[in-house]
Amino acid sequence: MKQADPYLTLTINGETVRLKEVSPTTTLLEYLRNSGRIGTKEGCGDGDCGACTIALIASGSDGKPHYQAMNSCLIPLGSVAGREVVTVEGLSQGQLHPVQVAMVETGGSQCGYCTPGFVMSMFAAYYDRTLKDACVEGNLCRCTGYLAIRRAAQMIAEDQPSDRFSERLEHTNSNLSEISYGVSYNGNAQHFYRPTQLQKVLQILQQSSNATLIAGGTDLGLEISYHRREFPVMVSLEAVTELQALEETPDFVKIGSAVTLSQIEDNLRGVFPSLDEMLYWFAARQVRNRATLGGNLGTASPIADLPPVLLSLDAELNIASLAGERTLPLVDFFKGYRQTDLQPGEVIVSVKIPKHQGAHRFSQSYKVGKRGTDDISIVSAAFTIDLDDDRRILQARLAYGGVAATPARAIAIEAFLVGKIWDFATVRQAKLLLREAFTPLSDLRGSADYRNRLVANLFEKFFVEFSPNEVKS
Repeated sequence: MKQADPYLTLTINGETVRLKEVSPTTTLLEYLRNSGRIGTKEGCGDGDCGACTIALIASGSDGKPHYQAMNSCLIPLGSVAGREVVTVEGLSQGQLHPVQVAMVETGGSQCGYCTPGFVMSMFAAYYDRTLKDACVEGNLCRCTGYLAIRRAAQMIAEDQPSDRFSERLEHTNSNLSEISYGVSYNGNAQHFYRPTQLQKVLQILQQSSNATLIAGGTDLGLEISYHRREFPVMVSLEAVTELQALEETPDFVKIGSAVTLSQIEDNLRGVFPSLDEMLYWFAARQVRNRATLGGNLGTASPIADLPPVLLSLDAELNIASLAGERTLPLVDFFKGYRQTDLQPGEVIVSVKIPKHQGAHRFSQSYKVGKRGTDDISIVSAAFTIDLDDDRRILQARLAYGGVAATPARAIAIEAFLVGKIWDFATVRQAKLLLREAFTPLSDLRGSADYRNRLVANLFEKFFVEFSPNEVKS
């Protein structure tokens, strides 16, 4: 690694800012507000409300620079080193931005607290020509009932942006460069590394046993925002070339662990229906613009959205260390609550998902939560059933989240299903077994009995959706 730089440099609203003696784990939101840029609001602090939304210039699914809406409460300052940030203060220069004009003319702001976040989400969508309801799915408002905000988006949805912001996208480079930032903060040494090669990541992990990996930070950011944790050595993976690959062949899809969920959503739409479905319900655009596939697996949360889908599709991991690489089926990856098979010094490089070659495959995923897109699941499930020409089950994969200490497959029920006819009688038998397959906890989101019922009923829902003519009253 190159020698640590005592300065952390970024661009905010076109102005280059050089910071010295600032903790790299300070959230971007905290820095913005402490520096007087208080248009960006602090609401929930965990990426749910969208009041802290900013726009960051980043590479989109097409590899070109785009304005991307993100939650500044979850982004450590080190992650925006060398990058360009736009806040609500930077939109108007002598006159309001078209998004702001539309919000004024439709009465889209009442108390105003949430308004800057809405404006920034719509700002990013304005230049992507995607001003639809989904662009503000991660923004909460208690006053307007959203109708006026929807009218504001509709009012300018057909605009052809041609201004200093669109021009900036034409003349900027969104590729991330390597950084090494070191500081003594509160009497403690802190280092933030952003290497561009996997080999350097592995070397840092060997040299620093206390190093913490971060990609999008949508989970780890909670430790910073909520619990005020400071990490002595943090290694960002979002610029590592080997972790950015996305490859599709006739036989499989390979996704780099640092590929964001919005990139997966855009580039793989239609390949795996169950993945499409779960990504639709995965948090909001601000989160999907930051969250990565490797991060969602590496945190080993029992309620992470993507593991059930990947388990149902027989995904496998490519894992690297200085000693070499190894392949591990995802079903063997989760070892306990927030525990994985990753050894010290190892990094998830990619996820490989095989494609089904036969004609008779049913596959879908489901998520049950108290809200739609912007909530964690009570129970999530993903199912894959392969049939022969006589509707006999050749292979079954039933995967769940929220019902055990780890994401898990119902292995015994899968074995029971193999060889059975795919009909309602078989599903009824499987439901009885599924009710006893897991021992979930009761908490504020749902009781253990409720979760057990969901485990069984979601499988029946899957059958009804894909074999409606087989259902008997």
